[in-house]
Amino acid sequence: MAEGLHCYRTGQFFEAHEHWELVWLTLAEPEKSFLQALVQISAAFHHLGRENRIGAISLLARSLRRLDASPAAFCYIDVESLREQVRNWLGALREGEELPGAVPDFRVISGS
Repeated sequence: MAEGLHCYRTGQFFEAHEHWELVWLTLAEPEKSFLQALVQISAAFHHLGRENRIGAISLLARSLRRLDASPAAFCYIDVESLREQVRNWLGALREGEELPGAVPDFRVISGS
């Protein structure tokens, strides 16, 4: 997980996707669906970097459906904040508005 997070935070979205997908294959629910949302977010920003706006929109929408099924904090991640950030990106991409800037941050919290 940590290697995927490092790759994501350094803009290596394809690599983050690959790391997390390997872990995702080994998990059971509800962790499996949650990690799949992170995989989809990573893949969305990889698509966006390749100027595939439609692919990014599709993946962010799918990731948001999975995040909406998660509690506000899960697996030490501030899911509520992540949902809000993904919604902001998704809205901006769909409406052709100025993009929010920084990619959604997987904020680590303690005690969840």
